[in-house]
Amino acid sequence: MDEKLKKSDDCNTRIDNLTNIREKLPEVTESIIQNCNDNQCYTHINGESIPSKNSVIEIIDRLRDIIFPGYFSSEKLEPINLNYSMGRSVYILFDMLSDQIGHSVRHDCLRYEQECRECTELGHQLALCFLEKIPAIRIALALDVRAAYEGDPAAKSYDEIIFSYPGLYAITVYRIAHELYKLQVPMLPRIMSEHAHSVTGIDIHPGATIGRSFVIDHGTGVVIGETCEIGNDVRIYQGVTLGALSLPKDAVEGLKGKKRHPTIQDEVIIYSNATILGGDTVIGRGAVIGGNVWLTQSVPQGTKVILEAPRLIFT
Repeated sequence: MDEKLKKSDDCNTRIDNLTNIREKLPEVTESIIQNCNDNQCYTHINGESIPSKNSVIEIIDRLRDIIFPGYFSSEKLEPINLNYSMGRSVYILFDMLSDQIGHSVRHDCLRYEQECRECTELGHQLALCFLEKIPAIRIALALDVRAAYEGDPAAKSYDEIIFSYPGLYAITVYRIAHELYKLQVPMLPRIMSEHAHSVTGIDIHPGATIGRSFVIDHGTGVVIGETCEIGNDVRIYQGVTLGALSLPKDAVEGLKGKKRHPTIQDEVIIYSNATILGGDTVIGRGAVIGGNVWLTQSVPQGTKVILEAPRLIFT
């Protein structure tokens, strides 16, 4: 047989096989659709709008542009166009934020059969309340930037920290999400914090309480739990966990909303990979917690906690 004819027959056979496979797709699709009716699976096909993760990420970007004017703008920002540019940004942000808050509130009302909360109007009210907090958020972040610069000999400028430090990005998103959390906005704060977590490797729950001049150095692997309380002028390094003690499943529900994470008082330094657990654990003012330390008990103020030096073995 001619070689070209043989190759042509082989190709036709492969095409027929592919067609036979594709013909099974309607059956597979029907199985997937039927599976959507399984009560053990999670779907959202009732037609009601839900929060959009992409929109929430855009809200974060627009907020950073407003909080740090001129740093992240796509256009050149000058005194002569500041009023126009800022006004336009605020109006766009207000519309986006009020929509996403409204979707979040409506989602909770319908999914959990709550009483109507006039979600559209509430979305507008809460968006306005949040925007009124922006000057205070900006001041808090300015102190965080300054603390990062003053504590890091490698930092060349404030601009470098604002542009490139993952710790500051995570803290920025936290301070935004925390204000929404305090306004009892559903879902959005956690979507924001988990986005920052995916970008930086730093996981800060929006419910945590964090004071002024907070620094996360390097940052990868940091975890700060929902009921954690952190004072002023605290610095933590990569891999630090401020978490809760693990509990049996039947105890979890009863602890929701209760203090489960440690309290870190003012001027504490926590070095890399330290783990501090428990709602009754208090790290006193000015304490220094060394790297790789595991703590489930309180530490008096001014105390240094370090591990004994390990013994190296050379073979």
